[in-house]
Amino acid sequence: MEDGWYLATYLNPAGVHRPLDVYFRHDNNISLWEKRGRYVTLLRHWEYERTTGQKMHRTPFVAHRDQVAFIDRLLAPTGLRLADMTAVWGTPDLAAGAHPWVEPDTDLAFHSIAHLYSAILLDSDVFFDGTVVGMAVDAGPDRLLDRRFKPHWYAGCVVRRGRVELHPVESPGPLYCEARDHFGLREGTLMALATATGATGRCDREAVLEKCRFDGFDGMAQAALAFREILAQVTGTADADPRFTERENLISAVMKEVQAISVAIMERNTERLLDVGGVDPAAAHLALAGGYALNCPTNSHLMDRYGFRGLLAPPCVGDSGQSIGIALEAFHRGSGGERFHFRFPGPYLGSEDGDLAGALARHARFVESVTDDFDPAAAVADLREGPVAWFAGRAESGPRALGNRSILADPTSSVAKDVLNQVKRREWWRPVAPVVLAEHADAWFEGVRPSPHMLETFAVRADRRARVPAVAHLDGTARVQTLTRAQNPLLHRLITAFHAATGVPMLCNTSLNDKGEPIVDTIEQAMNFCLRRGVRVAYFDGRRVAFRDFADYPERNPAERVRAPFTDVDPWEALRVRAEANPHGLPGTHLYLYLRDLELHDRHDIRTAEGAAAVRAAIDRRLRADPDLWVEVERDREETARQFENFGGAEVVNGRVPVYRVSESSR
Repeated sequence: MEDGWYLATYLNPAGVHRPLDVYFRHDNNISLWEKRGRYVTLLRHWEYERTTGQKMHRTPFVAHRDQVAFIDRLLAPTGLRLADMTAVWGTPDLAAGAHPWVEPDTDLAFHSIAHLYSAILLDSDVFFDGTVVGMAVDAGPDRLLDRRFKPHWYAGCVVRRGRVELHPVESPGPLYCEARDHFGLREGTLMALATATGATGRCDREAVLEKCRFDGFDGMAQAALAFREILAQVTGTADADPRFTERENLISAVMKEVQAISVAIMERNTERLLDVGGVDPAAAHLALAGGYALNCPTNSHLMDRYGFRGLLAPPCVGDSGQSIGIALEAFHRGSGGERFHFRFPGPYLGSEDGDLAGALARHARFVESVTDDFDPAAAVADLREGPVAWFAGRAESGPRALGNRSILADPTSSVAKDVLNQVKRREWWRPVAPVVLAEHADAWFEGVRPSPHMLETFAVRADRRARVPAVAHLDGTARVQTLTRAQNPLLHRLITAFHAATGVPMLCNTSLNDKGEPIVDTIEQAMNFCLRRGVRVAYFDGRRVAFRDFADYPERNPAERVRAPFTDVDPWEALRVRAEANPHGLPGTHLYLYLRDLELHDRHDIRTAEGAAAVRAAIDRRLRADPDLWVEVERDREETARQFENFGGAEVVNGRVPVYRVSESSR
């Protein structure tokens, strides 16, 4: 591969997909790379949701030129443009330059392979010199690169000294999706509620595991069957925790069983990979990616049970990290498997904002004071009084605040958790994570390991729990972020001062965002949050800003982000794009199903009269065979249109892309 700048993208195609309400990917993101000789460097990673305000961003552009302009806007601080890239990977209508990726001779979905690479190649020394057991486990595949459903949706691997052996695995992701859709709560909320109550129920876990396999197209039906079995068995047997409602007790009891079965699926995967690879886990690293890898209790359980040397997982383990995996797979393939040097640079890869002066001027009426020099003692005093907004440097990648877009609080006060949940408008039982000085973590948590991306849970030592009631869950564990001075010097300095004053080397750390919106991206958005939610003090790159007169602040909603290019669609432009893509006038339902069925799309070009006629005939046959299909399509289009227009509003719970009855060849 030649030296230069590379851009990996995980985006929805621009064009007729927007007016037809079609999308394939959520959590759209891009990453910028530089290659010089044998050295590969990840320079930036942008998640669209941070810029646009659409949680799990999925809305496409109508015009390709708007897509390019948006990317150029993100690249602008680096002095680069899309046209400067040696190659652009990952999104079909943006692909440019030589692409080393050729569809592997495998029945595994490339989406899962990209997830794998985002974890197994975090450290090239480990990858090329050691042994790695990897698993990519999420809800389902992305077909924009594969163009068809592969037999196996989830990839595992054994890596020995840079040689990757791929194997299919199962995923608990669809099982969690079934719970999400049934209860109308996001997966993270379900995980938290599972451990928040004492409610339990009875379920024959072994029977469910023996009956169901969780892989491939048929795995969705297996997951639905498994969830119905769990729900039916637990309903009526759940013990009640008097602090919670009847519904919360049922959900908690069901999710305890879902979690236990999910862990067993991951054990089944791990043991199969260890066996087929003849691997001693004590001499290997465990690599995890895919949305299910946000399940911290599972990650820690696998590490503890099998005794792996270490955990490899990026902060953006879900689809928001797909562009990183696409690029690392491409660099590995493009190098012909030869060694190159790469080390993940840490999570702070997003946008930065240095316009404090401008934000202060716009909010002058509500600013009480500004202190330029960072005073750790004053910051500790602020933390003892209440939550503090903390905004510094570049935004972190992934869904969890890791100290640059955070709300920090005093972990020694049981009131702190309640206040944080009130500020964030979350349920009272939601746990709060600690960020702890790495050099003191072992004194406070049992069996703790480096956990820089908040992807593991550890038990708070029994003799310490009373000191940190704000971060200890009902089961005595906490979702821990360990922090070194090198990782984040300013935050490390603050926690060190808090430790000196209180004897506790940690702080509560939760994300700086309101309910239903992504983590803030700019100082303007952070100030808006503080003034709406009554956070009295914020620190911006160490500069202290105190606010006042909260009741007079006129805004009641989160600050609007860059939504206009996605929501202010010119109807004439939409008509032009549609006419250009569909000159022979296929009806809306036909066009929608054509775009969704990529096998049919690749076989026939509807811009020709012959192709349009063939597609019309094929879809007419489907509609005659399935009279309910038209109604289903229109319902899903309405739901997608609502999601496309939802920027900074109520959180979208059901994030599934519809999977319609497809031809055998596309499966």
